[in-house]
Amino acid sequence: MTTVGWLTGLIRPELKRLAAATLLGVLAMSCSIGLMATSAWLISRAAQHPPVLYLTVAIVAVRAFGIGRGVLRYAERLVGHDAAFRVLGRTRVHAWIDLDRAAPAGLGGTRAGDLLARVTSDVDAVQDLLVRGALPIAVSVVTGAAAVALFTTILPSAGAVLLLGLAAASIGGPTASLLLSARSERRFAPTRSALGTEVHQLLTGLPDLTAYDATAQSLTQVRREDSRLTGLLRRSAAGAGVGAAIVNGTLALTVVGEMLVGVPAVRDGRVAGVVLAVLVLTPLAVFELVTPLPGAARYLVRGHQAADRLRALADLPAPSVAWGTKPAEPGTLSLRAVDARWPGAPDPVLVNVSLDLRPARRVGLIGPSGSGKSTVAAVLMGFLAPEAGTVTLAGAALSSLDEASYRRHVVLCGQDDHVFDATVRDNLRIGKPDATDAELLDVLDRVRLGEWVRRQPAGLATTVGERGDRLSGGERQRLALARALLANPVVLVLDEPAAHLDEPTADALIQDITNATEGRTTLLITHRHRDLDAVDEVVDLSTAQLRRHYA
Repeated sequence: MTTVGWLTGLIRPELKRLAAATLLGVLAMSCSIGLMATSAWLISRAAQHPPVLYLTVAIVAVRAFGIGRGVLRYAERLVGHDAAFRVLGRTRVHAWIDLDRAAPAGLGGTRAGDLLARVTSDVDAVQDLLVRGALPIAVSVVTGAAAVALFTTILPSAGAVLLLGLAAASIGGPTASLLLSARSERRFAPTRSALGTEVHQLLTGLPDLTAYDATAQSLTQVRREDSRLTGLLRRSAAGAGVGAAIVNGTLALTVVGEMLVGVPAVRDGRVAGVVLAVLVLTPLAVFELVTPLPGAARYLVRGHQAADRLRALADLPAPSVAWGTKPAEPGTLSLRAVDARWPGAPDPVLVNVSLDLRPARRVGLIGPSGSGKSTVAAVLMGFLAPEAGTVTLAGAALSSLDEASYRRHVVLCGQDDHVFDATVRDNLRIGKPDATDAELLDVLDRVRLGEWVRRQPAGLATTVGERGDRLSGGERQRLALARALLANPVVLVLDEPAAHLDEPTADALIQDITNATEGRTTLLITHRHRDLDAVDEVVDLSTAQLRRHYA
């Protein structure tokens, strides 16, 4: 799908609102033009000292146009932004759907800062494309045509001058602006994304950068990207200035042109003298239509660039399982002769791997780094669809099962599970949203974190910091394990739960896991052979041999 087609699909449901906003904008600008024209006529006519009764209609019209301009402008902004925000919401939902479809296995070639820029700044740019780009252009075309028709009715030569002036400003201003800033506008979104990526990397990696005294290098990279973005904005501003200068210069020439055709017309008696002020002063209001056009052209270019980047999210690889609708049932979770490859990888990571996770059995999965232990977890969770072989739960293939019901049965607790910058209670309730405080404390006791929570002044309302920074490594891993246990899954997949922990803490955590998973189907993925004493059987990916251990 082209970018224009993608945008059209998002905008189509709001066409009526956008048409209403355009109509209100036309009426508001018509009131502005009417206010200027009527005021010009009123001043000129009043200079002739007629009876005040002759001016009553014009005086009332000035008041009506003045009030109408404000009210209609407010209504146009209200309706236009309502439509734009609806499109914005739809755009952001589409972006999240595309990311969810690709996550997590399909996002390996992306950067967090770039994705953040797409779902924030790029989505806002699509909104600006409508409110600051398309709507001003539509209003200027319709109202400008009406103004030219009015001037032509009064004096054909005056209409021709206004038409030439509007055409020159409408075409020359935006064209000159884009010619001077075309390159910067094309590079604006990628450069802004690059700056966001560098800032994100600096903030997330600040402790390590500080430890290795590499902060200065990272700051230099941030300044370099910021300098590039500033340069692009400077060139864009220069183009905007030139466009504004062309519009204002054309306005001045149009006013002079109206005088040149209006004065002879008054002298020849083709128009009344008071009409000359209307012909000369009204273009000041009419040119309000073309003043925003250089900026509108830039917003159209930026919006198109942003829409192209958002549409590209749909092209991200989607290696996850294509789910079905059948409810999942408890039973044995099996891999049969599975081959699996990560997106973009030249070779498969898993080749002809088979595995059975039978009810109430604990299986250990070992192997050297790169042998595919985490890939097995990804395949079991449906994050990565196998190239060959099958994954089944209770005999039903994953592709036939409903995703939500499957995830209620099978839960993953990884080595780097995300801990949100929220309270202990909120982090745990991700596993079970309706859990009571008593249930939360019970599961915390099972992973030996309950006493720590009770010692905190805020208890379960204790905030854990971004990514759990206020917790130790062991506490953070125990919190993630408690969350997984609270979900009460049929199958629990533990991917290197003792990674990054010191030996005593790792040993204690594994013992807690052994106690907490008693009677539950469990896959323990580990590189520590000492963790396998309590499992029922072991699969070694390095030898593809199955060794059984019985408690």
